[in-house]
Amino acid sequence: MLLRIALAVIALRVLDVNFIQPAAGTSPTDHLVSGLVPLAVLGLAAYGYERLPGFGRGATALMLGLLGITVGVDAVHYTRALGLSSDDVTGWLSIAAGVALLGLGAVTLYRTRSREGHRAWRYGRRTLMLAAAYVLVPTVVVAAGAGYVTAHVARAVVPADHLDTPHETVTFTTKDGLKLEGWYIPSRNGAAIISFPGRNGPQRQARMLARHGYGVLLFDRRGEGRSEGQPNTFGWGGEEDIKAAIRYLKTRDDVDPKRIGGIGLSVGGELMLEAAAETKDLKAVVSEGAGARSLREELETPGLSALDSAMLAISYGVKDAVMTVAANRLPPPNLSTLVDDIAPRPLLLIAAPNTDNGEKLNRVYYKAAREPKALWELPESGHVDGIAARPQEYERRVVGFFDQAL
Repeated sequence: MLLRIALAVIALRVLDVNFIQPAAGTSPTDHLVSGLVPLAVLGLAAYGYERLPGFGRGATALMLGLLGITVGVDAVHYTRALGLSSDDVTGWLSIAAGVALLGLGAVTLYRTRSREGHRAWRYGRRTLMLAAAYVLVPTVVVAAGAGYVTAHVARAVVPADHLDTPHETVTFTTKDGLKLEGWYIPSRNGAAIISFPGRNGPQRQARMLARHGYGVLLFDRRGEGRSEGQPNTFGWGGEEDIKAAIRYLKTRDDVDPKRIGGIGLSVGGELMLEAAAETKDLKAVVSEGAGARSLREELETPGLSALDSAMLAISYGVKDAVMTVAANRLPPPNLSTLVDDIAPRPLLLIAAPNTDNGEKLNRVYYKAAREPKALWELPESGHVDGIAARPQEYERRVVGFFDQAL
C-alpha cells in the first residue's frame, strides 16, 4: 500500500510538470515523451512490485525513491530562488514520497535478507553487492539524475546588472515560439556581437566589446531568467536562441546585418559553433571553453584510456538517454562534424586545456575546422576565465579578431 501511494504522488508530479503546468511558452504536446515514459515506468512498477522476490522489491523501492527525489529537486531550486509557487507543491510531495520509498527499500532488504548458507558466504556476497552499488551509484544513478536535472533546472532570476554602460531591455521570439528577454547595448560602429549564454557570465566580455563601439546583446536563454521554454544546461536545442538573436539584430537600425558576430562561453561556445555551422548570418565566431554536450563528443577527448572510454560510455550513455526523454529531443550533432561548415567565416577557439571541463576537445574542433581559424590555449586559466588570466592579451586578441572580421 505504501509503495502505491508513493508512486501515485510521484506520478502526480510527472503529470504536473509535463501536462498540467508545463514550462512557460510550451504546451502539453511538447512533453509527450518526458511525461508518458516515466508514467509507464511507474505503472509497470506498481503492477509488478509484489511479484518480485524480496531483494528485487527492496532494490526497486530504492530506485523508485531516487526517482521521486530527482523529479522533485527542481521544486527545491525554484522555491529557494522565487518562493513557493503552485507548481512546486507536487515537487516537495514527490521528494517526501521518494524518502518514504528509500525507507521501504532499506527495510525490505533487511527483512528479506538471506539467512541460509555459511556465514562467510553470506557476508562475502553482501560485500560484493555493496561494492557493486559503490560503482553503480556514481556511474549510473548520478548520471541519470544529472540527465533529468539538466533538463529542468536553470537560473531563475535576472542577475545583477554590472554592464556600466547605457543599454535597453529587449525581447524577441524564437522560431519555435518562445519569448526571450535580454539586454542590448546599442552599436556605435555598425557591428554587433551576441555575448552568450545568459546575462551573467558574459558581462565582462560585453563591457569590453562595448568600449570598442560594438553593439552587444546578452539574453536569458530558454527556460532561464525571464525567458520562456524548458531549460537545458547542456544546451540541447539552444542554437535556435542564437538564431533568434541574429534575426533580432538584423532588424535594428544601428546594426549592419552583414556585421553580426558571436562570442560564446562554455556551453555558449558549443552552441555558437553549432549556430554558425547552420546559418551564414553569423559572420565571425569566438568560442571559449567549449567541451562536450553528449557521449559522441566526450569520447573524442584526446588522451582517453580504454578504461576512461568505457566508464564514459556508461555514465554519459545513461545521462544522454535520460536527457533524451526529459528534454523531449535527441542529442545534438557532433561538433567535430559541424565546424567544417563555418568556413570561410573566421573562427577563434579559446581553451584552458588543464581544466576538467573537456576543453582539450578544442584541439579536435580546430583540426576539423577549415581556414580561417585559430586556437589560443591558456594553460594557466580556469574555465572560461581567459579574460581574467590575461586581460590585456584577451582584449587585444578578441577585439582585434572582430575588428578584422567585421
